[in-house]
Amino acid sequence: MSNIIGKVLSSSSNSIIVGIEKLSVFEQNKEHIQVGKHIKVADGNHNFVVCVINNIKVINYDVSTDLKLIIECQPIGSLIDNSFERGGHTLPVPTEPVYMLSTGELDRIFKTSEDYDFPIGLLAQNKNIEVKISGDKFFGKHVAVVGSTGSGKSCTVAKILQNVVGIQEGSNIHFDDKKNSHIIIFDIHAEYTAAFTLADEQNFELNNLTIDNLKLPYWLMNSEELEALFIESNESNSHNQVSIFKNAVILNKEKYNLNLTDITYDTPVYFSIKEVYNYIENVNREIISKLSGENCPKLVDGTLIRDRRDYYFEKIHEFVSQSSAKDSKATSGPFHGEFNRFSSRLETKLADKRLNFLLETKKADNRPYNTNDFEDIMKQFLGYINKSNISIVDLSGIPFEVLSITVSLISRLIFDFCFHYSKIQHEKELFNDIPVMIVCEEAHNYIPRSDNAEYKASKKSIERIAKEGRKYGLSLMVVSQRPSEVSETIFAQCNNFISLRLTNYRDQSYIKNLMPDSTNALGEMLPNLAPGECIVVGDSIIMPSVVKMDKPIPEPKSQSIKFNNEWQQPWKEITFKDIIKRWKKEEELESLT
Repeated sequence: MSNIIGKVLSSSSNSIIVGIEKLSVFEQNKEHIQVGKHIKVADGNHNFVVCVINNIKVINYDVSTDLKLIIECQPIGSLIDNSFERGGHTLPVPTEPVYMLSTGELDRIFKTSEDYDFPIGLLAQNKNIEVKISGDKFFGKHVAVVGSTGSGKSCTVAKILQNVVGIQEGSNIHFDDKKNSHIIIFDIHAEYTAAFTLADEQNFELNNLTIDNLKLPYWLMNSEELEALFIESNESNSHNQVSIFKNAVILNKEKYNLNLTDITYDTPVYFSIKEVYNYIENVNREIISKLSGENCPKLVDGTLIRDRRDYYFEKIHEFVSQSSAKDSKATSGPFHGEFNRFSSRLETKLADKRLNFLLETKKADNRPYNTNDFEDIMKQFLGYINKSNISIVDLSGIPFEVLSITVSLISRLIFDFCFHYSKIQHEKELFNDIPVMIVCEEAHNYIPRSDNAEYKASKKSIERIAKEGRKYGLSLMVVSQRPSEVSETIFAQCNNFISLRLTNYRDQSYIKNLMPDSTNALGEMLPNLAPGECIVVGDSIIMPSVVKMDKPIPEPKSQSIKFNNEWQQPWKEITFKDIIKRWKKEEELESLT
């Protein structure tokens, strides 16, 4: 083999030092001897250790003699009988020869197994080589996609998902052959609808759930989500609020679901939040009659309340006045005035039109969704209403104060669905055959490292998926421009990373610490990657690589506004009335009146 470029000077598990004796050898191979590229080192057994170049140094500065150079590189795998295997079996000893890794060898490495079946892009160092990953390991073991604004993050996500569902160059390649993929995107900036909207003749159905058509009844919430929405945890009597609210919810669920037994606070069945409000307001107003034989709440019309559930749900009542007179003796109830703020907050929430998608979910015939509609509610998220592979949950119109609750509720419902379906399949000695992926776009907005109460619900739901979802056929793709601000628990469970350009030092350090030790050199490239270039590491790829992603067609609406170009155009008039009308949702209000 004549293309020797140097010899091993020292060798350890994390670093191999290679000496290049002649400058002419370096000059001849300069195009290939670059940081991030690969070389192979003989291991003395007719096989080779594949290394990635970390550093190149000149060690002899005397211009009167031939310059000498050394290459610091890191072993990442072995070529054994021309087949690549990750990790190292043996390490080369000093004096072993070092060679360039040829294009043909690189190509064979990336085609080394039929398991690597999903195209991800082209190798950045040689764009003639297509990089494929193991689709099962990539989508089944959680994915993190990170990159600063403008690095191509949204396009990368869109391109990967377009490859999954069969969109190529704006065409649906599965026109007559509907596939079984189920992907749910939490889209916080309404970017992705454009990437999955094809011409009508392409026969591609997109399930786009916006605040106007999303059906997410409050009665599906669990205890934590309900309390996050209605109860202020920092109030001094919050424990009493939780107690009365929990009791009212359970009683109302029992009222509307007489055919069910063992109903709990978390049972996903219908209850009336307005009736719960009535109940709490009545408890807040209670006056207890102290006349002989009574000793219970008494209404102004003389009705004695022996059982609250028989009266307190229907409406808000007037009670008798407090009195110390012998013939009308009455004292305030145990919670009289205790829930003034709580009741007022409930009333305000119920009157907030922005929360109609949660608190006023109604069907086409204007009847509220109830327990019997649970199936249709689940079908909307999984694309089973219009047989859609992609369901986009547009969070852009969701009020910030309920963003975490919305994410928590949907992700928890999907988890519970996958859990119960998997159990049914296990009873048949089968596995979940409709696996689901949830894509968390701009994840730092609702699953942050912060322990603030407003993020508690969404963090708990997503972290549960990260830790347990894979065995039930549910995986995550976590996307963020600020990875250092995302929950550590979630990133720790990701087995695959796609890292685009990161300019923030803290984010760079965080991601490099999450990557395997064998990718140190690649990690140093994070601030210098070109738009669309990304570092791919993890279980799904044969070896860590810098990949150039193709642009998706169509693209998501994530492009940066061309400020200077627009500023140089002639002055443009706009209709402020239309903007303010949409801002105030006047059209909606007009239709309601």
